[in-house]
Amino acid sequence: MLPTSAPELHLRAATEDDVSLLLELVRQLAAYDKLAHKVVAAEASLRDALFRGRRVAEAVIAECSGQPVGFALFFHNFSTCLGHPRLSLEDLFVLPEHRGRGPGKALLTHLAKIDHARGCGRFEWSVLDWNEDAIGFCRKAGAVPISDWTVFRLSGDPLTSRATSNHAE
Repeated sequence: MLPTSAPELHLRAATEDDVSLLLELVRQLAAYDKLAHKVVAAEASLRDALFRGRRVAEAVIAECSGQPVGFALFFHNFSTCLGHPRLSLEDLFVLPEHRGRGPGKALLTHLAKIDHARGCGRFEWSVLDWNEDAIGFCRKAGAVPISDWTVFRLSGDPLTSRATSNHAE
């Protein structure tokens, strides 16, 4: 366990035994983000992504007095401009009753240390535009919004169409 500033708060790397817990926390995060209807992940796919074969992501669990109170799920990306990998935070979630008590800050600090130790040149994540609490949390941590980039997403039928197309448009 990785101790943090609060004696009852500990961070630990998620294990395969945590898959159902992680999925439950993902569902709670999605409900908070008003995106519960978008969660299609299953324990099997999460287990495969985090712990089997080509692991594509990692997770850290925050525990307070031995009880899970939050998590962070992250992966590596690559910056061609920097010529270095970068850490990308997919999700950081703390149960509402534990917000403002240190778990979120501890998770973010832990990931910044991983980024630094692994020689990454950048640590990035996205926040929903309406989530003022999360935006405030990010700004307080020293993060700045990137206003000169727009995130695009290809999914569903347009992704399938593009992937099965025989020609470039």
